[in-house]
Amino acid sequence: MTQSTHNLVDTMLNDFDIAAIRRDFPILNQQINGHPLVYLDNAASSQKPVQVIDAVDQYYRLDNANVHRGVHRLSQRATDAYEAARSKVRGFLNAESDKEIIFVRGATEAINLVAQSFVRPQLQAGDEILISYLEHHANIVPWQMVCEQTGAKLKVIPMTESGELNLSGFDELLTDKTKIMAVGQVSNALGTVNSVKQMTEKAKVKGIPVLIDGAQAVPHMQVDVQDLDCDFYVFSGHKMFAPTGIGTLYGKQALLEAMPPWQGGGDMILSVSFDHTEYNTLPYKFEAGTPHIAGAVGLGAAIDYMESVGIEKIAGYEHALLELATDKLSAMDGIRIVGTAKHKASVLSFLIEDVHPHDVGTIFDQEGVAIRAGHHCAQPVMQYYGIAATARASFAFYNTEQEIDALVKAIHTTQELFA
Repeated sequence: MTQSTHNLVDTMLNDFDIAAIRRDFPILNQQINGHPLVYLDNAASSQKPVQVIDAVDQYYRLDNANVHRGVHRLSQRATDAYEAARSKVRGFLNAESDKEIIFVRGATEAINLVAQSFVRPQLQAGDEILISYLEHHANIVPWQMVCEQTGAKLKVIPMTESGELNLSGFDELLTDKTKIMAVGQVSNALGTVNSVKQMTEKAKVKGIPVLIDGAQAVPHMQVDVQDLDCDFYVFSGHKMFAPTGIGTLYGKQALLEAMPPWQGGGDMILSVSFDHTEYNTLPYKFEAGTPHIAGAVGLGAAIDYMESVGIEKIAGYEHALLELATDKLSAMDGIRIVGTAKHKASVLSFLIEDVHPHDVGTIFDQEGVAIRAGHHCAQPVMQYYGIAATARASFAFYNTEQEIDALVKAIHTTQELFA
């Protein structure tokens, strides 16, 4: 780290009121195996501020009822809260209309919905779907499934040793057979920030629709779907301080209107007879059955919380943490950082020489440090590096400089045990 970078990191760390932030996350105030909890598994799932917990609690205590199908006061309040959350997501992503915001269980369900409702009806044998080497399994397997169903082919953008996408042959991968490009904005395994805007621009020149998996992006950076000009954008709430089981599919309105429903049932219909069913309008035709109302309320509260802290402020602080952690681990003997892209967000994957990542994770837990050890649902990335797994520390804006010191101490403890 250069001196100027070091000074910038110090400034970001000192200007952030971390004590106030941490008071909002009650789960952090506990001991694990006699040590203060150091939670560095945020790429898997983030913790929840009391503002989100209280919003969900209040919904269940005061407003619990089904939405859209009741004239009584509780149903009206529940509906208002649910639709207010949709509007908050629209603003958060800078979408044009609430009609473009579909509530789903998470990014995985959203990708499957697009794969089956938008892409599959267009596919013929020999058509192509383009993804990248850095994808989470959730952005690989659904496309493999539609390829098996239709005879289409999966094409993959290669990667480099640094963990970046190799775009030298990207233009040649965009052909008249490419029916969609689906890429992650940020790699969950390595933290690489992909140049999705430039990739989308090239795809659009050739008329290729684009889906962006933003599950690892929305907790860490400002996202503007109109600026990206993507056709679909997906994310999960639980990675951005909201409850589990809630997420969002953004889709351009014209595309969503032309797509058939993916699931049938209540609330996605206008009228039903044994002869014919008329489907509901957007966004409801993609939200069959009783939705995760409390989850949507919690997601809205999480957006309020992030915006109250300031998303740019969050991004700057987390980048400072990542720079600091990278600098400290790079200076240690016997440590290999996996994924050294120039542009990264909040993820540090590493190996300790002669120690399996699962052993690393177990020993760290004894020190109160929670990390993730495994393939991170990105086995092709591991296969590229010729490894089975990595240890992964991932940061959020409630983490501290002292917790990075605890991470370093846990590494030293592990190395001493295996010496």
